[in-house]
Amino acid sequence: MIAFRDIYKRFIVWRKRHVSDRAFLLTLSVVVGLVSGLAAVILKSLVHVTNRWLLQFNIPTFVGGNLLILVYPAIGILLTILFVRYVVKGHIGHGLPSVLFSLSRQNGVLPARNMYSSLVASTLTVAFGGSVGLEAPIASTGSAIGSNIGRFFRLSVHDVKLLLGCGAAGAIAGIFKAPIAGVLFVIEVFMFDMTATSILPLMLSAVSASTVAYFLMGNELQFAFTVVGEVGISQIPYYIVLGVFCAAVSLYFLRVTDRVESWFAKMRHAYRAPVGALALGVMIFLFPPLFGEGYGFLTGLLNGSDDLLFEHSIFAQWSDNNWVVLAFLLALILVKAVATATTIGCGGVGGTFGPSLIIGGIAGYFVCMFSNQLGLPHQSTANFALVGMAAVMTGVMHAPFMAIFLIAEITGGYALMVPLLVASSVTYLCVSPFERHSIYARKLAEKGDLLTHDKDSSAWKLMDMRKLIETNFVVVREKDTLRDLVEAIKYSRRNVFPVLSDDDHFLGVILLDDVRNIIFCPERYDDTFVIDLMHPISEGDIVRISDPPDEVVNKFQVGNRYNLIVIDDDGFYLGFLSRANTFSAYRRFVSALSEE
Repeated sequence: MIAFRDIYKRFIVWRKRHVSDRAFLLTLSVVVGLVSGLAAVILKSLVHVTNRWLLQFNIPTFVGGNLLILVYPAIGILLTILFVRYVVKGHIGHGLPSVLFSLSRQNGVLPARNMYSSLVASTLTVAFGGSVGLEAPIASTGSAIGSNIGRFFRLSVHDVKLLLGCGAAGAIAGIFKAPIAGVLFVIEVFMFDMTATSILPLMLSAVSASTVAYFLMGNELQFAFTVVGEVGISQIPYYIVLGVFCAAVSLYFLRVTDRVESWFAKMRHAYRAPVGALALGVMIFLFPPLFGEGYGFLTGLLNGSDDLLFEHSIFAQWSDNNWVVLAFLLALILVKAVATATTIGCGGVGGTFGPSLIIGGIAGYFVCMFSNQLGLPHQSTANFALVGMAAVMTGVMHAPFMAIFLIAEITGGYALMVPLLVASSVTYLCVSPFERHSIYARKLAEKGDLLTHDKDSSAWKLMDMRKLIETNFVVVREKDTLRDLVEAIKYSRRNVFPVLSDDDHFLGVILLDDVRNIIFCPERYDDTFVIDLMHPISEGDIVRISDPPDEVVNKFQVGNRYNLIVIDDDGFYLGFLSRANTFSAYRRFVSALSEE
């Protein structure tokens, strides 16, 4: 250990003397990309092999289906819970919200255990049929890899955050072999600014990860597909309709996942896993495409085959009826959201990136098949499925460019660019009035813990106003006399005196200017009480500790006040906020954000 520490210190000194910070950062971005890409390949391969091995075993029931599908998810949930409880000893959840919180509040610092915890836990969950995605956990893993490598080599906070983003970009690029989508994922979901400083490291990391994926997995893409036919102007109305439908699906997905997860959070801890595993098993038994990620049957749909859609299904006997197929697809859209939230709520680990992609593909296929069934001009179900994938991802993740370029890259061309732009734009316009933030960021935004591209707004939201409270004011009590006030004035350097009740509740203030004419009248010292000398104040002079910072700032600006009284939610006095100190802190905060 001593030898390693000595070598480590010597390397840090040598690096700072001989290698520029920029060159070293670019080198590390490649390293982070390679490691993140390798992690993505290992995760995807392990889950894929396990899924195929498990599904080869079949115990049919009298109504059809596979009885084992009822059991597999419970095994995965149990193994995940045991791993999280006894190995990780902490909460994992979606993973990406914790990364966003780290960027906003913790200078990009992520625990070292995050480099493996999401990776292992999501593998256990999804390999045994949990209906969640692997993209968010691997992006969280890549972020942790970047963060810890940056801190290991003692980089600045700015560079640690940038390497964190490089890890996420590399993870997404490695999973889909889509480097541009990986970079756009970080810019839109993590809300990085696209500057000359950040774009090159992100691109190097994404390309490195994609190279690893190509080297280990070959040239085949996730959804290798050639666009069918040419997209003409006459088809644009159909894609507008698809965009509206995908907006409704996105809002349904967001609302249902939130409510189901909240319902599990309120449930007694001992009941979560059994109830969730049983419910998940039943849903997967009825709808086998819910098993695991679900990319297999979606690839089949893109290639014009719905055979995998009804594999191991109790509804297989009706698969030749197009209306039954449509009903089955619509049911999949509705149940997939519940299955995803149930998997996470009962103790599984995974993300919503994959499920939104799957639901989008089903939605696009459903709209096209329904249109064709009505006898309207024939459209390509595969084209609609691909565009639907991008549209729902846009609605759920608020990342339209990432979604568009992801589909373009994984299909190997840009022939669908116009439909992708139309449908994604319509979906985004329809969803944004109801959901201002992505599925990963909305809860952080509600708490004021989200760093956005709007640095001015973010500064006010993220500043810790508690640290700015001034407490060096001499207080007086409601029963004190003028004599007590004069004594307080002797020892105070301020010209404001808070008046409190005997139990420390705030009652008002006394201004020195208001009593200057009577403090030199000794005959009034004992028959004048401070309660009668208080200066008139309004609600605009008072802020509560729970008030959002932007509301505090508004009171400073609207009323042109120099000080605000701070109380807690129960009315107890805490101190004062100074206009000068608050705005000075704001300028320092914005300056730090701008440097990053």
